[in-house]
Amino acid sequence: MTPTPWHTVGPFFPRTFFRAGDNDLASGAARGERIVLRGRVLEEGGRPCVNAILEAWQADAAGRFAHPADPRAAEADPAFLGWGRAWTDEDGRYEFRTVRPGGFDDTAGQRAPHVNLMVIGSGIMGRLLTAVFFPDDPGNPADPVLNALPDAVRGRLVASRDGSEGGVAAFRFDLILHGPAEAETPFFED
Repeated sequence: MTPTPWHTVGPFFPRTFFRAGDNDLASGAARGERIVLRGRVLEEGGRPCVNAILEAWQADAAGRFAHPADPRAAEADPAFLGWGRAWTDEDGRYEFRTVRPGGFDDTAGQRAPHVNLMVIGSGIMGRLLTAVFFPDDPGNPADPVLNALPDAVRGRLVASRDGSEGGVAAFRFDLILHGPAEAETPFFED
């Protein structure tokens, strides 16, 4: 039998699905340290995943969400959107402009600062969910999500420093959708 390809046809997203600034989670007045989170989405063999959509959501710099499920929602930074959308280019690159999130308590315990990412695109039969943590954050060792993962996998959820851009710290987080088990990005069920 002839093997079938792992890619599906679509979804394909038109450029009109995006507006300028969709990848900026913070307006000019948002509180906190500005950061850039960027990277590439890669398929098997290091090929770029073109035309994928990434959505990011996170707490504000004080660890609050402007969401009714957060008991501190009334204290959330009104200038911080907490959600954004980016699209991968022909090289699989994406970028978000945001603030460094604060840690927060949830039912699992004290969460380290992190950005949640969702990926959808061609060849992906559903949405993929992961989290991006920051290097050397003192909250990482106690985070219940990081602690639930084997030691060998934990580091694949931590971004690396990627210099700065106009005085703004940059972090790099590549998503490996399919490849050797020791390289794939861990994804979570929702």
